[in-house]
Amino acid sequence: MLLKYFYDEKLAQASYMVGCQATGEALVVDPSRDIQAYLDTAKKENLTITKVAETHIHADFVSGARELATQTGATAMLSGEGGDDWSYQFLDSIHHELVYDGSQFKVGNVTIEVMHTPGHTPESISFVLYDRDQDAPMGIFTGDFVFVGDVGRPDLLEKAAGLENTSEIGGRQMFKSLERFKGLPDYMQVWPGHGAGSACGKALGAIPSSTVGYEKITNWALAYDDEDAFVKDLVSEQPEPPKYFAVMKKVNKEGPALLNELGEPTHMSWSAEELGEQLRNDLQLIDTRSVAHFAEEHIPGTINIPNNKSFANWAGWLVDYDKPVYLITEEDQVEDLTKALRSIGADSVAGFITPAELSELKAKGMDMEAYKVTTPEEIAERIEAGDVHLLDVRNQNEWDAGHIPQAQHIMLGYLQERIDEVPTDKPVVLQCQAGGRSAMATSILQANGIKDVINMQGGFGAWSKRQLPQTS
Repeated sequence: MLLKYFYDEKLAQASYMVGCQATGEALVVDPSRDIQAYLDTAKKENLTITKVAETHIHADFVSGARELATQTGATAMLSGEGGDDWSYQFLDSIHHELVYDGSQFKVGNVTIEVMHTPGHTPESISFVLYDRDQDAPMGIFTGDFVFVGDVGRPDLLEKAAGLENTSEIGGRQMFKSLERFKGLPDYMQVWPGHGAGSACGKALGAIPSSTVGYEKITNWALAYDDEDAFVKDLVSEQPEPPKYFAVMKKVNKEGPALLNELGEPTHMSWSAEELGEQLRNDLQLIDTRSVAHFAEEHIPGTINIPNNKSFANWAGWLVDYDKPVYLITEEDQVEDLTKALRSIGADSVAGFITPAELSELKAKGMDMEAYKVTTPEEIAERIEAGDVHLLDVRNQNEWDAGHIPQAQHIMLGYLQERIDEVPTDKPVVLQCQAGGRSAMATSILQANGIKDVINMQGGFGAWSKRQLPQTS
């Protein structure tokens, strides 16, 4: 048997390939939208992908189940649990089989048994793996049910999809599902769907796998005997779900577009006048350069989302899905950034220009702007005196743990829709934990006409190290 692990750092998302080398068959569990790695691995290992399995209707990335089933002709093994509200709507377009609690299917000599594990979502299932004819299970693919050190949050349907009163129901379902999990053999391996950095939980570990026994000892969520106390703690202090989660749930339920139906981004050749006119007409231009380069010089009206491992997450918060997306990036990064955007359902990646072309546009008359940066030591007295307005863009849990007394709090992901709440009668200082998120926030204020802005380098972390005033 072959077991292969795939990991997308931008989404903190794990997927798996199970192969039976005796028969040449393979299964992919929870595939991402970019399926090339699975195709390449199958070819290298002389395997044919015959089945694709999904643990639930994902909210945090575009599923590759339809894409992979279409390209390979594999049968998609999809949850039939959860009722009509949580059923897939694109089944007529692929070979598929609905599976339920207790269902079994084979991948060569490997047996997969389905375990209904609702809580994170009503239709959530896990896959228990048996190699050959062994009575003892080897491990379990848990999806967003059990992570290393955490469990899936039950509040996404309410917070991201707007379905009222589903958090408590999901929490109680999770409690019962975990009771079943506790009954599994301690030696079983646990292969989760996410790692540290995912917003699908609040305490995910960075280790890629675990065992049932280890999770019983170390996972906070498995220590509860009181259901009410468990539900209360499960829904508390969860991170804000990115806005795109609501979009993903709908896309994955209805069926994402196939990638060959999408056009490729064009290398644009705007003149300064043309680009200026486009920006005045609300062109969405995302500058993916570093924070430092953007601060030094950028085109007015652009938003800075640096190309790093957090790009997909913040793009999901800040990109307008109803408009085409244009990028400022190096040409050799266009493909990766396009994949990242399409992994979260931002399919309309229309074009790009390169950083070198910014200088050419400037020489041809394109206006440029910059913003100031400061440090806690430099700005503390002005904050204390009220000479500047301080805006903290960290998340709610960070704010509650401690903040600068004079600060206003608007989490970065909500800033665009709450821009009118930011005072403009004095310079605005932007602050986060380290300076990265506040840099993005600074670009948002500038793009919305608030030009007198300053980014605090080092953020609240540097402020705290210097023992400057704070409260909680």
